[in-house]
Amino acid sequence: MKTITIRLASPLQSFGNEATFSHRTTELYPTKSLIVGMLAASLGYRRDDSRINQLNNLQIAVRIDQPGKVLTDFQTVEFKPDTRKLTYRNYLQDGVFIVAISAHDKTIDKLKYALLHPKFQLYIGRRSNPIAGVLKINEFDDDALKVLKKLDWQASEWYQKKYKSEEYFAEIIADASLSKNNSVSLVKDAVGSFNQHSRFHDYRAVVNVHVSLKNKFYQEHSTKHDIFNAI
Repeated sequence: MKTITIRLASPLQSFGNEATFSHRTTELYPTKSLIVGMLAASLGYRRDDSRINQLNNLQIAVRIDQPGKVLTDFQTVEFKPDTRKLTYRNYLQDGVFIVAISAHDKTIDKLKYALLHPKFQLYIGRRSNPIAGVLKINEFDDDALKVLKKLDWQASEWYQKKYKSEEYFAEIIADASLSKNNSVSLVKDAVGSFNQHSRFHDYRAVVNVHVSLKNKFYQEHSTKHDIFNAI
């Protein structure tokens, strides 16, 4: 088994969940349907391609390295002549997330190549949310959860410097199949269908794990110093 990690960062992101036309909210981390959608776009699958559902079988874990702040965008939409509706759409600002994907070696090699040579444009949630630069992808010989427990903190440098603590406690949301020792909950973010006429999500079992990550910039703003050394 191999695992690839992807650093997802963007000024604005949106991880859609169940929403109405007038108020579209966002989850606080990348959903499995978003990750599957990115992989499908990379591979060139269209919305009604049956191969998309097979991507649900990938083992996926997400680590929140830099929580984003929620921004609500107020819009007026004219969907018929002289007919307007008010909508509120939520985004996350400046979030940084590490996505880990595990599968057999050949599958991982195929996905890695596709992500670096995508057939369709990649974005994070909505077309107005492009990815911040070239995807940073790394490869490991371990499962997704174990990789995220060991991987260094990947938040933006300015955020790490601002975080005045020696340790950062990151939350990991992972497929329940990756862990046998944590309590399981259900979230509705697996792909049922991306077809625009019959789009829906299915439930999946997940575990929530917290891991301590070292802040390498902690010593830069430590108050432990001897003023007489400067004399």
